[in-house]
Amino acid sequence: MRLLHIVLCLVLLAVLAWSGIEPYDRATWWMEVAPVLIALPLLAYTYRSFPLTDMLYVLIALHALVLIVGGAYTYARVPFGFDLQHWLHLQRNPYDRIGHFMQGFVPALVAREILLRGGYVQGRRMLAFVCLCIVMAISAWYELIEWAAAVALGQGADEFLGTQGDQWDTQSDMFMAFVGGTCALLLLSRWHDRAVAARQAASLAPAAAPSSMRRQSP
Repeated sequence: MRLLHIVLCLVLLAVLAWSGIEPYDRATWWMEVAPVLIALPLLAYTYRSFPLTDMLYVLIALHALVLIVGGAYTYARVPFGFDLQHWLHLQRNPYDRIGHFMQGFVPALVAREILLRGGYVQGRRMLAFVCLCIVMAISAWYELIEWAAAVALGQGADEFLGTQGDQWDTQSDMFMAFVGGTCALLLLSRWHDRAVAARQAASLAPAAAPSSMRRQSP
């Protein structure tokens, strides 16, 4: 395991432990960090069989930190969000918008990497379209989960929903995911192409080494 990956893992585990000591609302904490608790074991399980690019591991870690901090304070009460609200003269804490932006930004590149390396989609435009479709599907399912929580828990789900009185919160959340996915594809696609090429070359190198040694042996 590379040093970068070890550091990312240790940082996430430390912040996760900190967030779980005395979160503002325990039920909300569980719901907000659930994606992290699912993703970390999955990434560990696939680390050798399908290692991701370093770029993607860093972005996934950043997304996880956003989720964990939101779980500790609840999205409507994150201190950094209040700072942004003050600096930008907003009417509400915008931290949840950051969360939904990341919900589009990072999954777009995760989908892109899987589709690229598997050769499932041909053509850059179709690749971008499919990635955005996946982003919007994830966002829609997340909003359905929020709806289910609201139905099941009633007012107990208020901290998880974090609407802050915005009647268009669902639509705004999905739009931010779309913006995040679009920004990721527009800004990072070429960098991601190079990272994927390097990852694939590194994966092929160990397999090529034994055959090369056999050819050289007398």
